[in-house]
Amino acid sequence: MPQASPRILLVEDTLSLAVVYQQYLIQAGYEVVMAQCGQTALEVLQTQLVHLILLDLELPDMDGMDILKQVTEQQLPCAVVVITAHGSADVAVEAMRLGAFDFLTKPFDSKRLCTTVHNGLQHQQLRSLVDQYRENFERQSFVGFIGASMPMQAVYRIIESAAPSKATVFITGESGTGKEVCAEAIHKCSPRKDQSFVALNCAAIPHDLMESEIFGHMKGAFTGAVSDRKGAASLADGGTLFLDEICEMDLDLQSKLLRFIQTGSFQKVGSGKTESVDVRFVCATNRDPLAEVKAGRFREDLYYRLHVIPLTLPPLRERGEDILLLARELLQRYAGEEGRRFVDFSPEAARVLLDYPWPGNVRELQNVIRNTVVLNDGERVEVSMLPPPLGLPMRTPVQSVASSSMSIPAEQLIREVRPLWIVEKEAIEHAISECDGNIPKAAALLEISPSTIYRKKQAWEEAGAL
Repeated sequence: MPQASPRILLVEDTLSLAVVYQQYLIQAGYEVVMAQCGQTALEVLQTQLVHLILLDLELPDMDGMDILKQVTEQQLPCAVVVITAHGSADVAVEAMRLGAFDFLTKPFDSKRLCTTVHNGLQHQQLRSLVDQYRENFERQSFVGFIGASMPMQAVYRIIESAAPSKATVFITGESGTGKEVCAEAIHKCSPRKDQSFVALNCAAIPHDLMESEIFGHMKGAFTGAVSDRKGAASLADGGTLFLDEICEMDLDLQSKLLRFIQTGSFQKVGSGKTESVDVRFVCATNRDPLAEVKAGRFREDLYYRLHVIPLTLPPLRERGEDILLLARELLQRYAGEEGRRFVDFSPEAARVLLDYPWPGNVRELQNVIRNTVVLNDGERVEVSMLPPPLGLPMRTPVQSVASSSMSIPAEQLIREVRPLWIVEKEAIEHAISECDGNIPKAAALLEISPSTIYRKKQAWEEAGAL
C-alpha cells in the first residue's frame, strides 16, 4: 500500500498567494488543506491529522501567534512554519520562542518554500521518534512487570521484539525474579494472546507423572488413570506452553519433548494415535543451562532447539530504585486487601529496603510487605515494622567498632555519621563533575537512570539544598 502524502495546512488570507503556494506544494507531492482565517485553521486542527502548518501571522479574525501558542500548548504533533510580509528579527525570535520550526518572509520562491517544508517535516518526524523512544525507555510498568530501571527496559524491548514471532524464548534468572510473569507478558504481546496460556512447573510434578502432564493419557494407561485426560500440549493448542524449571525434566522425557518441538505432534500415554497441535514454546530455569548440558543433565540438542531467543531477568538487587517502586505498589495493594492505613515508607525504612540484597528477589519482597501489612498498621511503615532480618537493630557494627576502639569517644563516632542524603548528593555531584556535566553518562557510571538524577536535583533545589 503506498504511503500517504504528508498533509500541509496552509493558513493564508490572501487568496492569490494561497493558490500559488498550494500549487508549489502539490507539485512537490504534498496534500494541502487551505484555511483563510484563524477559526477555520483551528477547526481543521481539531478534526484532521496535520503534519505541518504554514501559518500567516496577519489573519482577518486573529493573530497567527495565537494559533502558534495553541499548537504548542496542546502539544499537537506538527511542525509550524510562520510566513509573513512583515518580517523582522523580533517577530522571528518570538515565533521561534513559541515553538515555530522556521520563519519565511514574503515573497519567497518555490524552492525556498519546499526546502523549508521538507526540513520541517523531517524535524517533526525525528522529534516524534525521540518522544516515542523516551516514552518506551522510561516506562515504569509493562504487562505485569513494575520497574523503570535500565535492566528492565532492556527486558521490555526484548519481549516486544520476540512476542510477535513463533520463536522459542528461553528465560533464565534467579528464583523469584518473575520468569512466569515474563512468559505471560510474551504471550499477551503475541498474536496468540486470545488463546490459552498453559504453565507447567517441571520441578513440582513427580517424574513418573510428567509425561502424562505434558501429553495427556488414555483411560487405563497406568494405575489411577480412570479416564482419558488432555495434557498441557493439547490445552495450549493455538496458544503458548510455558515449561518452567525445564532443567528438572528427566533425560528420557527430554527426548520425547524434542520430537514434539520438532514435529508439533505427540502421542498420549497409552495411545498409539498421533495428535498434532500448534504451540508456541517458552521455557525457563533458575540454573545455568549450559552448565547442565556439560554435566550431562540436559540434552544439548534440546538446549539448542529451545535456546533461540535468550532472555535473562535481572535480580532485584541490581534494579536500583525499582525496589521502592515495587514495594510501594505492593504496600498499596496489600493495605487495601487487609484494610490497613499504610500509604508509604519512612525514609529510614525505604533505605533499609534499598540496602538489603534480596536473595529471594521479588518473591521475597512480596512476602516482606505482606508480613509487614498483616502484623502492623499506621500511615507509614517504620523500620521496626519490617520482619527479620530487615527489621533487626543495626547496632552490631557500631558496638564492634566501639569495643575495638575504646579510646574513641562515642560522641565522636556519632558525629562522623553524616545524613545519607548528603552522602548521596555528594556522590551524584562528583559523578556529574567527572563527566563534565553529562548527566546520562554520570547516571551510567552510578548505575541509575538519568531521570533519577534529574528528579533528585529538582528535589534538592526545591528544598534549598543547592
